[in-house]
Amino acid sequence: MTGTRKLAVLTSGGDSAGMNAAVRAAVRAALAAGAEVFGVREGLQGLVDGGELIQSLTSADVSGILQLGGTDLGTARSDDFRTRDGRRRAAHNLVERGVDGLVVIGGDGSLTGADLFRREWPALLDELVAAGELAPEAAADHHELGLVGLVGSIDNDMVGTDMTIGADTALHRIIEAVDAIQSTASSHQRTFVIEVMGRRCGYLALMGSLAAGANFVLIPENPPADGWEDTMCDVLSGGRKIGRRASVVLVAEGVVDRHGNPITAHDVRTVLEERLGEDTRVTTLGHVQRGGSPTAFDRYLGTVLGHAATTHLLATDPGAEPQLVGIRGHRVVTSPLMECVEATRSIADVISSNDIDRAMALRGSSFTSSFELLRTLVPVRPREEPDGTPPRRLGVLHAGAPAPGMNAAVRVIVRVAMARGHRIVGLVDGFRGLIDDDTTELGWMSVSGWSARPGAELGTSRRLPEPDDFDRIADTIARHRLDGLVVVGGWTAYQGANRLIGDAARAAGIDVPIVCLPATINNDVPGTDLSIGSDTALNNIIVDVDKIKESAVASQRCFVVEVMGRDSGYLALMSGLATGAERVYLPEDGISLDRLQADLATLRAGFELGKRRGLVVRSEHADPLYTTEFISALFEHESGGDFDVRGAILGHVQQGGSPSPFDRIQASRLAADAIGRLLDALDRGDRSSHMFGHVDGSIVTTPLERFPELVEAGAHRPSATPWWMDLRPLAEQMATARPSEGC
Repeated sequence: MTGTRKLAVLTSGGDSAGMNAAVRAAVRAALAAGAEVFGVREGLQGLVDGGELIQSLTSADVSGILQLGGTDLGTARSDDFRTRDGRRRAAHNLVERGVDGLVVIGGDGSLTGADLFRREWPALLDELVAAGELAPEAAADHHELGLVGLVGSIDNDMVGTDMTIGADTALHRIIEAVDAIQSTASSHQRTFVIEVMGRRCGYLALMGSLAAGANFVLIPENPPADGWEDTMCDVLSGGRKIGRRASVVLVAEGVVDRHGNPITAHDVRTVLEERLGEDTRVTTLGHVQRGGSPTAFDRYLGTVLGHAATTHLLATDPGAEPQLVGIRGHRVVTSPLMECVEATRSIADVISSNDIDRAMALRGSSFTSSFELLRTLVPVRPREEPDGTPPRRLGVLHAGAPAPGMNAAVRVIVRVAMARGHRIVGLVDGFRGLIDDDTTELGWMSVSGWSARPGAELGTSRRLPEPDDFDRIADTIARHRLDGLVVVGGWTAYQGANRLIGDAARAAGIDVPIVCLPATINNDVPGTDLSIGSDTALNNIIVDVDKIKESAVASQRCFVVEVMGRDSGYLALMSGLATGAERVYLPEDGISLDRLQADLATLRAGFELGKRRGLVVRSEHADPLYTTEFISALFEHESGGDFDVRGAILGHVQQGGSPSPFDRIQASRLAADAIGRLLDALDRGDRSSHMFGHVDGSIVTTPLERFPELVEAGAHRPSATPWWMDLRPLAEQMATARPSEGC
């Protein structure tokens, strides 16, 4: 085989948000590598039918689809592809275009069908040659078919990847619905039973319950034991007795009891109405879970996986074993495709065999720990006495700017501690509460509903503890008999906590262990890949930028959008990647006049060739001289009248809004782990202080005394290069292939 490599990309099976991002990335990566890429419309059926359903794509063909839900290529179930004759026709359609590599985005059924097609490929070509439908030379040039699979599925049920494309968006749709239902349920003192998708996987139901603060959940992996009706009724009636006005039960559509009998949402409603006399309503969310614009994460995930899929195909021989491209933490990984498919199906078999422990274990440690955490949070009251350990009193405070998810963290801290027989004291307005002895006792029900609440219910401030404050802080700690502190926040939180473990603080009598949880939209503290609040901020940004892009295309306009981040370019780079920005200016890189001139020349060339919009994202501290106003004025003045320029500073809208599902879940898991480890350490007599975070998908701790050495001198960011900085070349490649083609 000689000449340009030719690949094809298709979406198949059920649609999921983020598929378009994957297609866009696969196409642009192929073009950047000098390959030709074909888009197959209507999934596997498009392979069979051929003709106009298989078309060569340019970068412009995938412009403007990043923010669209579903799949722009279309998808369809294909009975024809299930037949050998149909697959033979599909092979003919690809070979006549010179295609010998295939990127398939879909679920396990689509990927299995594609692998069968790949294995049959040589024989199919032989049959075509024998029938006189294909020249022997063409068959010889394309005697093998390369295959890479990406998982597009809202269920998040595939082995080989931490997240599937579309699952995060589906979780957003669920949480939006449950949050809305909570308000009407509370108004009427009703119970709602909500059915979510997940016939063979309870991910959406479980994580939806954890994020929304649901009162009961039923999932396929853990079929309820006999008497589950009594347990559920006890939980819900107990909540009513202590004043809870709304109750929510989440049911995965595929759940059964331990005898294999299906449990439907209507079955649950009947139980509640007959046993409790509850005013109970059923809501089946249905296909709304598949729809809508993809979240920032699904745009990012689709982009990195689509790029990696094409890169892998072009770097390997077509005869290589087909791979599934997935993500572990923030690392793109490849695994043998059919091993992943078979392992996924084996989990369904384990679930069907009622082997609960193995089914839960096969879903992974985070799935299991989330289920156990939910069991801790659901009861209406904690245990009255601890099991063999002295009761502790711990203080909790927010510090720094508010970040969505702070309240979710405090809710879990309170309930996990109280479930072990301990007490939590809330410190009002950050370190000021410690200094001024402004406290509030937090109880089990006092944090009810905090998962969904924006801001910081305890209050927060940027006030740092100074040496003159240490005596008063020591008095507050002694007066309330605090055995430890949990500090939730960003730079102010970490800096202040670090001061409280220094020699001067100890000399003043401050000697308690402190744990820090990262909560800042800037994602700029050490010891973690992601901080609580940053996902919500990213989604706030992309919603606004999507609207700005719609305005720009109507007016032949370039927008220069400024986002927060202080000295960290995380929000700028990730939002640029998720919105298709053509240029992103980061504080880590700075801005030079030469770069501005080059970027301006590229913009002018694009608009002269018919481009209708431009998008530049600038981090607020990218450069002290080249501000958003300066860049906007420069580009406007030098536009030659081909386009106009507007600046848009998004401001504090980025800090607001109800926290995203990811931020609620991350806050809950970090808080549970932190408070658990702190209590265990106190039992051992260990009084060390730590920063908690997520690194490569796992919760890790870093000694708090290392904070000064882990940050860059003179800047509010870690000294180590963060994982997301490696995405800069990808963001540049994805932005556009030629000046005239948009984002």
